[in-house]
Amino acid sequence: MHLPSRRAGVRLTLLYGALLVASGAVLLALTYLLVLRFPADRVLVDGAGADAGTDVSGGRSGGGLPGVRPTAGSGDVFALLQEQAVRQHADQLRQLLMQSGVALAVMLVVSAVLGRLVARRVLRPLRAMTGTVRHISAHTLHERLAVAGPADELKELADTVDGLLGRLEGALDSHRRFVADAANALRAPLTQERRLLRETLVDRDATAETFRANSERLLEISERQAHLLESLLALAGSHRGLVHREELDLAPLTESALHVARPDSERLGLKVAAAVGPAPVTGDPALVQRLASCLVDNAVGHNRPGGRVEISTAVRGGHAVLSVANTGDRVAPEQVNRLFEPFRSPGRTAADGHPGLGLAIVHAIALAHDAVISVRARPDGGLAVEVAFPARTGDPREGAEDIGQLDKRTGLH
Repeated sequence: MHLPSRRAGVRLTLLYGALLVASGAVLLALTYLLVLRFPADRVLVDGAGADAGTDVSGGRSGGGLPGVRPTAGSGDVFALLQEQAVRQHADQLRQLLMQSGVALAVMLVVSAVLGRLVARRVLRPLRAMTGTVRHISAHTLHERLAVAGPADELKELADTVDGLLGRLEGALDSHRRFVADAANALRAPLTQERRLLRETLVDRDATAETFRANSERLLEISERQAHLLESLLALAGSHRGLVHREELDLAPLTESALHVARPDSERLGLKVAAAVGPAPVTGDPALVQRLASCLVDNAVGHNRPGGRVEISTAVRGGHAVLSVANTGDRVAPEQVNRLFEPFRSPGRTAADGHPGLGLAIVHAIALAHDAVISVRARPDGGLAVEVAFPARTGDPREGAEDIGQLDKRTGLH
């Protein structure tokens, strides 16, 4: 049966009305059955020498009636009384049935009215919440439903919506900050390019060497812009989640990242201690490679000349763990979590090719792979970052032994 309307108020009205009508019908049916079960041949007589109101039934034996003196023709009188009682009982049943039908029809109307009133009262808080939510827009996400009352299902629903609005407000604010920071990061190299081009055009005494130097600087700025755009694309891609998964190992990906960062580490005179062991996981190879590269680049780029970088991969406690630690400037413990926000790396800007997206990319890729990140500021400066992926294979005990040996060698943990 298809209802003529899909509105919740109509459905609740029909539901409540049907329940009331069904309850009334059951009550009337029970009353009718009780009356029907009452003996139809039971009569009351007032015989001589008998107490008034003596119950007489034709079903008794012919030995006589208690308290009644038999007289001539008394059996015919009792039979007539019993027959009259049966007819009266049948007539009463017909009247009861007709009146029950009328009462049921009245009950139907009353049930519809009461069902409508109850449905409107039940849906009133929902209408209020719906109106408030419709009023809330991107500019008024700070508003909340703030429903007061007992801790029932409606209050729980309102609190859930308020929590969702709070998360949306936080996400929108984060998105706005990210867009503003990205715009500033992209504007800085564009400003430098425009200034170099203007200087080259205005300088009438420019030589071939001048043009070559400016071209090299423009090329360097262009490479920084390309690196920034790649970082932004990687960050956006990791936030969308995983599209492709395959079996891979953290060890070769980390070794590749170390190989790429070797020129910078040698230029700064850094001591790199690597203990790379098998660490199989399941994920996107490109994103995991990007995560390892960002961690290594962060450890090298945020280091001091002659400092140290220590990297390890192993299986521990059922997780494939990638650990990267470095020396460098001291970071306040309360500032550690801010490092994973875009453009929040201290001492780095887009102008030097490090806009501060590395740890933000690491955080997004780790979330996409259900990995857990733990980071702490080292007392003597620098950070120790550990990313624990759900392991694909491997013996956790062997991984624990490998990590224990690494801890003794590096002294990081």
